[in-house]
Amino acid sequence: MGAARFLFIFSLWGLIAMRILPAAATDTPPETEVWLTLADQSHLLSPEARLRFSAGMPPDDMHYVIRVDDSTQYQRMEGFGAAMTDSSAWLLMRLLSDRQRAEVMQNLFTREGTGIGISYVRIPIGASDFALYDYSYNDLPRGETDPQLTQFSINYDEAYIIPALQMAQRLNPQLRFMASPWSAPAWMKSGGQFHGGELLPQYYQAFADYLVRFVQAYAEHGITIDTLTPQNEPMHESPNYPTMRMSAEAQAAFIRDYLGPALQRAGLSTRLVIFDHNWDLYQYALTVLADPAAAAFVSGVGFHCYGGSVANQSIVRDAHPNVGIWFTECSGGDWSPQFAGNLSWNLHHLGIGNFRNWGNSLLLWNLALDENSGPQNGGCGDCRGVVTINQATAAVSYNVEYYVLGHFSRLIDPGAYRIASTSFIDGQPENVAFLNPDGSLVLVVHSTQDTAFAVEWRGQHFTYTLPAGAVVSFRWSGTTEDN
Repeated sequence: MGAARFLFIFSLWGLIAMRILPAAATDTPPETEVWLTLADQSHLLSPEARLRFSAGMPPDDMHYVIRVDDSTQYQRMEGFGAAMTDSSAWLLMRLLSDRQRAEVMQNLFTREGTGIGISYVRIPIGASDFALYDYSYNDLPRGETDPQLTQFSINYDEAYIIPALQMAQRLNPQLRFMASPWSAPAWMKSGGQFHGGELLPQYYQAFADYLVRFVQAYAEHGITIDTLTPQNEPMHESPNYPTMRMSAEAQAAFIRDYLGPALQRAGLSTRLVIFDHNWDLYQYALTVLADPAAAAFVSGVGFHCYGGSVANQSIVRDAHPNVGIWFTECSGGDWSPQFAGNLSWNLHHLGIGNFRNWGNSLLLWNLALDENSGPQNGGCGDCRGVVTINQATAAVSYNVEYYVLGHFSRLIDPGAYRIASTSFIDGQPENVAFLNPDGSLVLVVHSTQDTAFAVEWRGQHFTYTLPAGAVVSFRWSGTTEDN
């Protein structure tokens, strides 16, 4: 056999052996990113020294072992973010200088530097309780009506709300949008005003067309509305700010006979998310979904945090496993000013609890408010934004909600799947794990007490000690470094 031929065959067998022999013998265990927030704020979504998995099982005396299993996948993630209310957009676009705006928007919508990379934004359709004043896109003198919507216009939003959304979209091209109305135009409602009342049956079609026109008008500005809810908090009426009561039976009829068909006729792919209200009122969603003709148009159920238990999300999901579970609103506020307590509450209920109860999103309330919890339009007088923008000084401060979001949004991409990880009987350490579309894995861990634990994945492990009240997010590649 000639030397050249021998070398060729030897090399060929080497290539074959690389394909068929187990990779673990030569692979280097992956490094793990570590992002830490402490209850005393000395670390705030801080990148720590990286860890490396060690081969083999964790020590026998390790009481807490979080086993991550990426072969068991659950719900698909839609995104993480908050609401661009009229108040938030005004503060960002009208109060800040160009340099300040660029900095805070980069921090909110990119992962550059300390940015958290928000991937989903909720938009009020018309005025909410956080607007400069009451308005809709079809306002008329009292006593007049316009069923054909000849006076429809989104001119109000074009001044600074749409520019704020377009800027966010440029910073994060993955960004997607949900839209929710607080009220129909006053002339469509019983009582003829924004504050309370119900949608009159004779205007069901007009309101469906109004929502379709909104989606189309935003699309003309390059903003695709991915999801739409028929009504924010449909079981709540207030005499102080835009609200509209809509019973479950009325919502089912509105979707079945008007809104669903109107979206279809318009050729829109916008998905419908029903309910959009508190955990304790979950029976509302079950009532709507009990109507099969209405349910045929429904993609998801939205939940708020202001009453009840996050576990009720699982009740709805178990009854309707093909319908997505969205978490669409929660606000912090001056009623709970302590960073440590807020960090723990948010992680327990909105982060880990929400995702372990089938949530596919984490959307908070206002992206930005001022030092007086405003500008307000008759609603919550002590709410807190993800960031606070001081009207007197234009200083921007980043609140606990910013870091809560960041432990997910900075590391987990839209399209990720929640995967299996160990849940402990005593509830400590709480954790939830995800598999990103690029194959990387993320594990978020929180504990209310000092806790040493091990993370085990594919026959490898690392150990970590988490101080009381802290949260840590780990991310590592799903393939070994030598592959």
